[in-house]
Amino acid sequence: MLALALVAAPARAGQFVCPQTGGELVFALEANFRTLDQMASPGLATRDIAMNIHETLIARDEHNRPILELAEKLTQSADGLRYTFALRHGVVFHNGKIMTSADVAASFARYAKMGDRGGVLANVAGWDTPDPYTFAIRLGSPQPAFTEMLSWFSEPVIVIPEESRDVGAGELSHPIGTGPFRAVEAVPGERVRLQRHDAYRPNTAHETRTGFGGYKQACLDSVEFRIVADPGARADGLGDGSLQGVEDLPAKSLPALARMQDVRILPLRDWSIQLASPNLSAPPTDNVLFRRAVQAVLDMDEIMEAATDGQYSLNAGFQYPSQPGYTDAGKETYNIKDPVLAARLLARSGYGGEPVILLTNKDYAPMYNAALAVQQQLQAAGINAQMKVVDWPTSVRMARDAGTGWNFFFTGWGTQPALGPLAAMRFFAGPAPSFHPPPGASDPDLLAAWTGMNTLEEPGARQAAFARMQTIVLERVYALPFGAFTKTQGVRANVKGFVPFRIPRVANVWLAR
Repeated sequence: MLALALVAAPARAGQFVCPQTGGELVFALEANFRTLDQMASPGLATRDIAMNIHETLIARDEHNRPILELAEKLTQSADGLRYTFALRHGVVFHNGKIMTSADVAASFARYAKMGDRGGVLANVAGWDTPDPYTFAIRLGSPQPAFTEMLSWFSEPVIVIPEESRDVGAGELSHPIGTGPFRAVEAVPGERVRLQRHDAYRPNTAHETRTGFGGYKQACLDSVEFRIVADPGARADGLGDGSLQGVEDLPAKSLPALARMQDVRILPLRDWSIQLASPNLSAPPTDNVLFRRAVQAVLDMDEIMEAATDGQYSLNAGFQYPSQPGYTDAGKETYNIKDPVLAARLLARSGYGGEPVILLTNKDYAPMYNAALAVQQQLQAAGINAQMKVVDWPTSVRMARDAGTGWNFFFTGWGTQPALGPLAAMRFFAGPAPSFHPPPGASDPDLLAAWTGMNTLEEPGARQAAFARMQTIVLERVYALPFGAFTKTQGVRANVKGFVPFRIPRVANVWLAR
């Protein structure tokens, strides 16, 4: 057996102790949630809340590297087909039950049924539970990047009690996890309240919290995640102290807030890649010449300025320049701003003035404002662009169905690019590609590059496969990336231990008195 580098290091002295305990943190989220059933929901608001309730076998650390969380050891067989997890002993669910391998197996079974939208388990042939504290996964073929995929927190394989295995999608109304906080109230459109999980058992292989793993403690008595859709209300609440934390502050509020001694401003660069996904199963976006015409029209600076009030950087692909996996492959397709070329492509496509539906939402202002800017640019080029505005959860549901009457879906990829090339590009690979090719019309070149990203032994070869895949996506216009924007969070000065991350973390956070 080959021991993987994910095996946790021995415990060291000096593990985190809450400097103070007690109190309630009120933290404002910008978007609504429909359910806390994390396996069944892709919503960012659901993830923002639920990742403080649930835990996984493998998590990511502060630098997005895979680390063990509910497992204390991981070994891989010599043929690369079997991954064996030794589970931590004494982990307690919020209902008082001790976690065993039966719970892990039930969690994987439920995820495979309703949560595996990204193909995380596509290569999994099965799993075994040799004893209560051993869980083994069998792969159909060697997959060097398997632990990278399994540690994704965009749609993670959270561990829930065995008795929840057969609960229907979206019906897990009272989620039970192993995290430092437990859910006690959830009112969609208003709030979610969490309370300290007094029986929580931290991972003693670490000194403090790192990423979503590490040594976590609930210093707060409770946390209220409050839905505050209006950006001005979030800024005002942080300023007057009715909110102790805010996940997104509008750019125009920053100068005034920065002058307040009781407020800390926390910028997160390269938060999200703003983009539009085309629908290849609906005309006229089923025509690559039409999609290239749209690509040639767009002025990305103008779009990103509208979307972010100037808090952005241009970004041609699906990784950020600061990341080791970054490539500018396909950059010649980006930010062309050539109306003559666009008109020529539009004429060749046979476009006849039919409506082009831009599906967006007002829950996330950057997405809505980007769609407005794109609409104006397309209309100026003679394209009959029309907006379809719904709430964010509805837009996500519609975007999954090619037949719901849309041509471009406006979204943002933040978590996925942060996790690395594999997490970002899986959107194009299926089992339900984001660009919705007609049934039986998959792109063999794209899938070959995706296979290389997953199976090639050498990291350099996997990176080259990523560059090929990004080039194909951009040249065939399977996505229109606009650029990357900076998200600005904020907390009151008495909120200690809060460090900005992809998702707000409330473990190891306390209120100074």
